[in-house]
Amino acid sequence: MNYPDFFDAVPRIGLYDPLAEFLGATEQGVLQYSYFDAVRLAGHSCPTVASAYWATYKALSALYPNATPVRGDIRVEFRRSNEVGVTGVIANIVSMLTGAMSDSGFKGVGGRFDRRERLFFAVTMQGEIRYTRLDTNQAVEIAFNLQRVPASPRLPELMEKCLSNTANQMDVAEFREHWQERVRCILLDHGDDPEVFVVTRVRE
Repeated sequence: MNYPDFFDAVPRIGLYDPLAEFLGATEQGVLQYSYFDAVRLAGHSCPTVASAYWATYKALSALYPNATPVRGDIRVEFRRSNEVGVTGVIANIVSMLTGAMSDSGFKGVGGRFDRRERLFFAVTMQGEIRYTRLDTNQAVEIAFNLQRVPASPRLPELMEKCLSNTANQMDVAEFREHWQERVRCILLDHGDDPEVFVVTRVRE
């Protein structure tokens, strides 16, 4: 399966999932997710998918500085409704990575491993997403300012050509290159830029 080389350069997210360990899905319940896993879930690579993956990476790094994040033991809240803009797309990726689910999630086994009531929308906050460790109640909020990573000025014209089926093969190749180059810049060039991904502790 071919995909842009930079996908493999994006740091992976490692977690411990007690349900995976209990059911023998992975040795010692260890899971690793890559940016490509987020791409496969969404079906595409774009700034929205990139921001969902990287916001979760940043949040978990802040909440678990000296420990492995525990999948299923994290509450996630969004400032916007899941029907607004790209919130639903972001939530799907964040849910996959953290195990946080709404009422339709996994009900657990014998009173354990319940993943429900961990994903909420339309919650008042300053950031875009709030992640909370359920064991310590520590929380961080993430905001992302993707407008600080501008796209190529050629992109709108090329996208219009591709959408209207007037693009030739060179146009299509150039469009895709510029599109993924912006995603690469967001993740690799600006992943630790505090003006692009803003991490704020709201509860210690």
